[in-house]
Order: sequence, then C-alpha cells, then structure tokens
Amino acid sequence: MVEWTDAERNAIATLWSNIDVGEIGPQALARLLVVFPWTKRYFSTFGDLSTSAAIAANPKVAQHGKTVMGGLEIAVKNMDNIKAAYAKLSVMHSEKLHVDPDNFRVLAECISVGVAAKFGPSVFTPGFQEAWQKFLAVVVSALGKQYH
Repeated sequence: MVEWTDAERNAIATLWSNIDVGEIGPQALARLLVVFPWTKRYFSTFGDLSTSAAIAANPKVAQHGKTVMGGLEIAVKNMDNIKAAYAKLSVMHSEKLHVDPDNFRVLAECISVGVAAKFGPSVFTPGFQEAWQKFLAVVVSALGKQYH
C-alpha cells in the first residue's frame, strides 16, 4: 500500500478538481499517438491516425481520451487502494487488449505534460508535480499488475 502525506493528497485533490477531462484527456491521447507512434496499433478501429492534424480532429481519439481521464477519477477516489480499484482494467488491458504495459507510463507522461501546460508553474509547482508523478506512477503500476 502506498503512503500518502496530507500535502500529497491535497495536491492531487486540488489538481484533479481543476482538471477538465474533456480538454486534458483528448490532448494527452493525441500527444501519445503523435509522440509515440507505435501506440497507434492499439487504435486501429479509430480511423485516420496518419497525421497530427488527423489525430487531433479524430472524435474517437477525443472520446477515448475522456474515458482515460475518467478512469483516473477512479484512482483519485480510491487513493488508498488503487491496485484493487484498477484490477479489472489491468486484466482487460493485459488479457483482452494485449497492451504493452510500458505504454501506460508514456501515456502518464503525456497526461503530465498536458496538466503542466494547462496550469503553468504557479500552480504545477515542484511539490504538486512530485505528488502528481507519484500518483500516476501508482496508477501505472496498478494497470501493469496483471502482467507480473
């Protein structure tokens, strides 16, 4: 089990309460598909992913980005047992979708870039970033649990 300080809990709650999943989610997934193009193989049913512009305009990318961020809300609400809260998602991604677990890490990077760009250094301070990165690392670990 992960130990969270009050400051970390506060930072995560503050960031989460100000995140627009309809903005950050689509941006993060689009960034993933552009910056890490091998991840496109998991989205073959999404249509045109041939260019950055096509990815940014793709409604399936936008919708799945919102879904991913909605999934983070599960972690925010279950910070004391994220692994259990993500057990079914871990099984689905490993056994049904066969997603390489390292892709969870690079998606978390893309989410962090979006959050940092949205809030800037006055909100996304080093202390907030530390808490956010720790939170996402726990989520990534929980999603990869089925692979171990």
